[in-house]
Amino acid sequence: MSTAEVSNSSLAELVSLRGRRAVVTGGARGLGKAIASRLAEAGADLVIGDIEEGLAASTAGELAERYGVRALSTAMDVTDAASVADVAARAAAELGGLEIWVNNAGVFPAVPLLEMSEETWDQVFAVNARGTFVGAREAARQMAAGGKGGVIVNVVSTAGFRGSAPGLAAYVGSKHAVRGLTREMALELAPLGIRVLGVAPSFVPTEGNMLAAVAAGVDPDDMPPTDLMFTAPIGRGGVPDDIARIVLFCASDMSAFMTGSTLLADGGTMA
Repeated sequence: MSTAEVSNSSLAELVSLRGRRAVVTGGARGLGKAIASRLAEAGADLVIGDIEEGLAASTAGELAERYGVRALSTAMDVTDAASVADVAARAAAELGGLEIWVNNAGVFPAVPLLEMSEETWDQVFAVNARGTFVGAREAARQMAAGGKGGVIVNVVSTAGFRGSAPGLAAYVGSKHAVRGLTREMALELAPLGIRVLGVAPSFVPTEGNMLAAVAAGVDPDDMPPTDLMFTAPIGRGGVPDDIARIVLFCASDMSAFMTGSTLLADGGTMA
């Protein structure tokens, strides 16, 4: 099965996701919520999966009201294969299909290498790497059954290209794994009409990032303004919607001839 040739489509048609169904993991807040919002604005019906079920329900209700799409919510633990499979099956059954899956859920505890336990290492890989694998596998199974193909977008990180910062060995290792998975899954799923792309953000301030900093023992009052601490060569730091727009590009027919690539979304920090 080949992907569609869309040269005769208008720009509006290329960007539109009307009639497509999506799942965003970790979609209740921060980067995931920004991604879900752009997909909904483009017309996609969607499921917000998140370990925080109440917050997922609130986000789904907000997007449904704002954009007039169907937006469902569900508790989802990406370290639990049965939970992931249930979400994929529910999306296909209740929305009528599944064409877009965004593997966004991730964790990034900061622990110095010499102090890191095997349990911490395993947890990071369970969420970031195995969670991406299981999410992509279950999405692809539903997409293949639907017969229309689809797109899987993996949220990687600039940490998937280089070392990042002290204390992030597990995170860096897991994101290198996700970038490799993106390439391999693109090869294996292409015959099914399924494209796989990665998006690699640099640091973008979100609620999750700030909570992780506090968990690492950083006093919020001691944090410098993020626009000073994380300014990119283009002249400013990133915001969640900067990343969400690139995910929308990947999910839409604008990127119909792309698969296997990981797009840097870093404002030039990797230049």
